[in-house]
Amino acid sequence: MTGQLLIAIAVLAAGTFAFRFAGPSLRTRMQVPERVRKLSVIGAAVLLSAVVATNALMDGHSFAGYAKPLGVAVAGVLAWRKAPFLVVVVSAALVTALLRLAGLP
Repeated sequence: MTGQLLIAIAVLAAGTFAFRFAGPSLRTRMQVPERVRKLSVIGAAVLLSAVVATNALMDGHSFAGYAKPLGVAVAGVLAWRKAPFLVVVVSAALVTALLRLAGLP
């Protein structure tokens, strides 16, 4: 099992290196259409939103309760208002902890 894991890690590392190397080396040889650029930006935002929503609303296979999504919502508002990263993280954790302390699941 450990041998397979090491092989998988090595393959992923090689693939990551290949993609990182291909970007700068192919930049002048390949033109990406403007529509593909726009769609890739939108796709990245949609993927990030889906990850945030999944992690905020679910805890394993069940609903996470109301404290966790409210903490994430506070973080979202503070990030939107361009608060410092540390303030965003600490505020979200504090809101979630206080709501759980108050008995909100």
